[in-house]
Amino acid sequence: NLNHDQIGLTPCLEDLSKLAPKLQKTRKCGSLSNMEQPSPSTPGSHPKRILLVEDDDAIANVYQTRLQGEGFDVRRVSNGEEALAAALNYHPDLVLLDIMMPKVSGFDVLDILRNTPETANLKIIMLTALSQDSDKERADSLGVDDYLVKSQVVIADVIDRIKYHLGIR
Repeated sequence: NLNHDQIGLTPCLEDLSKLAPKLQKTRKCGSLSNMEQPSPSTPGSHPKRILLVEDDDAIANVYQTRLQGEGFDVRRVSNGEEALAAALNYHPDLVLLDIMMPKVSGFDVLDILRNTPETANLKIIMLTALSQDSDKERADSLGVDDYLVKSQVVIADVIDRIKYHLGIR
């Protein structure tokens, strides 16, 4: 298992501690107006839905907390089999997908989602520990929208890529 420093989570945890007071202020006034980041939805629409597919609980909890703090509606599943079911039932706007998972790998999930009419156009970002060019090339050939290596990004980078792919900003 990787520790938080190896995957860049230490800065993420610091980011979360800075975000917590802003969230508390927002809850007190009942609006998102005090948040520095714009809400990832437009008036009259639902918050953008993110399907977080990650089998590591520590990583998943950090990402889920931060994404919710950014105003996203987040559903987390811990394996590829659950990801396929959730993609059909939850109707996410974007999938944040790990590769190395139990039951069905992220590559197989990506392949199935791209070849299923209901999910073929989903935005999919792979967030993985696999840093080999061959892994990125495989993901690209299967139709991934973005490929991020956990040890090379901090959570703010991931949030920026999610917003980019969802057309937010």
